[in-house]
Amino acid sequence: LVEELAKRDVRVLAGMRDPGAFEAVPAGRALEVRPVRIDLSSRDRVGSSLDELGSDLGDVGVLVNNAGLFEGGRLEEQDLDLIYGLVQVNLAAMIHLSHRFLKEMLRRDRGKIVNNASIAGYVHFPGSAAYSASKAGVVAFSESLRREVKDTGVSVMHLVTPGVDTDMMDATEAAYEPYVKDASGWGHNDPAEWAEKVVKGIEDDDDIVGPGGPEALAKLASRGPAAVMDLVAGFAFDREGK
Repeated sequence: LVEELAKRDVRVLAGMRDPGAFEAVPAGRALEVRPVRIDLSSRDRVGSSLDELGSDLGDVGVLVNNAGLFEGGRLEEQDLDLIYGLVQVNLAAMIHLSHRFLKEMLRRDRGKIVNNASIAGYVHFPGSAAYSASKAGVVAFSESLRREVKDTGVSVMHLVTPGVDTDMMDATEAAYEPYVKDASGWGHNDPAEWAEKVVKGIEDDDDIVGPGGPEALAKLASRGPAAVMDLVAGFAFDREGK
């Protein structure tokens, strides 16, 4: 996503817990591409990270809340501390950052907030109860805030991100592997193609960017009778293991 943004005449600050892990990308047409330290693991750490950056942030025209954690498998076997951390990063920190930068955007009457909701915000598959809850919260927050600011110069977009070929997707597949038929290979979507679609959505000032293919059908099914999703989940998920 940073690489795609860097193809535009913009200043890109990539918030990371460890800026030293940042892999340099071609500067392209960007005025600047730079990692900055932002720790999302607690309210205090989010606040102190922003305080440390101070005026170095400048005027943020587009905020992309893209950070995420995943915990999967049977809920009773998951570490509760990790679940709390997941909700903090996926939902609470996203609200915190949106709250922080929305004030400045409204003052300038210009800006866009982009929140990564994931397909799990709509398709609540067994084995991802806490993760799905956090992403459903991102959908609800984004849709509510979008309607709240509709008469201003600020807009809100959320991403219905499909399975993208990332390290996080590898972890997701590993968590599901004992319980799901053919969990391997879920992350077939190319990250560069998805990033291009996301940036186009920003440029077109869209409200939502979603997937095509099977994920689009899954999202559609999630809007139908619950029995449809129950049937799909019952076929694919085996609580006792394959």
